[in-house]
Amino acid sequence: MSYSEHFRRKVIAKLEEGYSIRAVATQFEIDKNTILSWKKRIEIKRTRPRKPFKIDNDALRADVEKYPDDYQYERATRFSCSASSIGGALRRLKITVKKRPYATHRQKNHSDQPLPKP
Repeated sequence: MSYSEHFRRKVIAKLEEGYSIRAVATQFEIDKNTILSWKKRIEIKRTRPRKPFKIDNDALRADVEKYPDDYQYERATRFSCSASSIGGALRRLKITVKKRPYATHRQKNHSDQPLPKP
């Protein structure tokens, strides 16, 4: 959480009175680098810059429907991004794809066939 603009102005006013950055930092129990950044810009940043998502939401949903058992790295090659980006996009869209264990695949394949007669 950021400090209020009033507090920031109070700290900068101490500097203008002639106190050193080290003394003001000790008095207010804040870091020296914080005071230096406040000298450059005292206003509070309202929003942080965030780059747009590289992965299209609709395209990812369609990919999950078309290839439900694919791994994230396989999706990443189709979208030209990293597997962690795919994981973040899936989390953002609240898509959870549960994979069946290999043993379940084998059981299902064998259960379709009739059992051999003794």
